[in-house]
Amino acid sequence: MKLMKPEVFRQIKEQYDNFYRGLLRNGKLPFGSTGDGFWGSVVADEVYEAFKKINLHKHKTFVDLGSGDGKAVLIASLFCKRAVGIEMDNELFNKSQEMQEKLNISNALFYNNDFNEHSVTGYDVVFLYPDEPMHRGMEKKLLSELTGKLVHYGHHFHPDHLSKEDSFNVNGTMVSVYTR
Repeated sequence: MKLMKPEVFRQIKEQYDNFYRGLLRNGKLPFGSTGDGFWGSVVADEVYEAFKKINLHKHKTFVDLGSGDGKAVLIASLFCKRAVGIEMDNELFNKSQEMQEKLNISNALFYNNDFNEHSVTGYDVVFLYPDEPMHRGMEKKLLSELTGKLVHYGHHFHPDHLSKEDSFNVNGTMVSVYTR
């Protein structure tokens, strides 16, 4: 299995760990309501291992719908030619850009936008850590637009009408791969 830029991964992990420690020192947690949805940080080691397991390096384009603080996108950029994050919350979007600049990662791109207004057609991999049941609109969007694979992070809110290709646990977190 091909390891993708482990030194840069360690830098990403370190920067986000520092960010989360800062939040905790200020009495904040690395998750919560944004007003538009719910943000929950992904675990860097789990995402990195999952991306290795699904051979993300064989794919060129990646998009994270509701990319939060950008961690999954920056990790995906170690594997893909282009990694995109779409986040509606201004504070999280700004943190994504700050981390990208600090880490000098040029093949990641962030949009401060509603992911419902951004087509996923043409992306090889769509990443989702859903904060609400898929039947509330996301599954319809994916059934209409998904041309690649959906990588679903977490045990909750799985799609009902997509085809599951694979499902595995990384340190107790379920990661599933779906297609149309």
